[in-house]
Amino acid sequence: MKISFNSSIEEISKKEWDSLVNVEDYPFLKHDFLKLLENTSCVGAETGWIPLHISISRDDELIAAMPLYLKSHSQGEFVFDHSWANAFYQHGLDYYPKLVSSIPHTPASGPRLLLKDGENQKELFSLMKEGVKSIAKKNNISSWHILFPEEREINFYENSNLSIRKNAQFVWFNQNFKSFEDYLDSFRARHRKNVKKERSKIKKQDLIIETFSEEEINYDLLDKFYKFYLSTNIKRSGFSGYLTKQFFLNFPSNLFKNLVIVLAKKKSNNEMVGGSLFFKDDKNLYGRYWGCIEEFDCLHFECCYYQGIEYCIKNKLKRFDPGVQGEHKIKRGFSPTETYSAHWIADDRFREAIDDFVIKEERHINLYLEDAKKLLPFKSS
Repeated sequence: MKISFNSSIEEISKKEWDSLVNVEDYPFLKHDFLKLLENTSCVGAETGWIPLHISISRDDELIAAMPLYLKSHSQGEFVFDHSWANAFYQHGLDYYPKLVSSIPHTPASGPRLLLKDGENQKELFSLMKEGVKSIAKKNNISSWHILFPEEREINFYENSNLSIRKNAQFVWFNQNFKSFEDYLDSFRARHRKNVKKERSKIKKQDLIIETFSEEEINYDLLDKFYKFYLSTNIKRSGFSGYLTKQFFLNFPSNLFKNLVIVLAKKKSNNEMVGGSLFFKDDKNLYGRYWGCIEEFDCLHFECCYYQGIEYCIKNKLKRFDPGVQGEHKIKRGFSPTETYSAHWIADDRFREAIDDFVIKEERHINLYLEDAKKLLPFKSS
């Protein structure tokens, strides 16, 4: 068997890579998506996300793979480890560079370790881990972090002597609702009234909401959305955002089936004023980006949450992950839910300290999840 670290996803066969990505059409690990990030300057040396994707082959056939990036910072990861970096620096050690197995700028749980059917998971991951240790030692790399893996991968990483970190995210689950009204019937009266009030404000502000997906997606819609995305990022932070204009204008048309775009326009003159962009697979909707060029009351809630819920109900999707953080999602029906990450630290002393940290942190996360679930709006809560 041969292990390789690839400086571009294009060094790996698209057909072979995608043959390993067979989980519910999960969009973010597709070869075309990772290639798009590279070719439109969303990742690369200038962004601090340098591709080093792992591949393992036997007799020139790809049998295992994992996304991997060399990082010089912690931006765009959404698993916050700045306290770890500070601890390293306080002891005269460098935390960066580090290695990260994740989807850049995308805190959406999904598969991370890709295997050909029938292959030995333990053997191949052990080979990957030894390979990572080797390049870490040669290049003074502090650590390796596997972010937002599927829950079913966690026990395996823990048994492979990685530190497991738990966190919380807010996720909507479809209980076979027949309509949005049917969904609201599961709410207690006060919360149901609040959602109806927020949604009614959209009509009162002379706004029309339109949703586009699959064959309805085109580059004109993506260009319109980019203007909203850019405007909101500039207003918030003076930063143009993680995604470039080229990302939207070069989005592979074969991945349009994985997109949903919600746009808001004024009824009086048809002017587009804001919207949201989602990704989807066979069972899940992923809320990823939002933007507007004019502020309207409750438009963010409508475009980013309520329209996503309606889309899931209409299309029988089981789960809607709207993105990280935001306790305001709870009273709109998004349940506090565990997410995970797995970590290997090269320095034995810091590995022990981080093991202790994640154990103590998990106790707080579990208490937080229990308390947060009490705030859910459902009648049964």
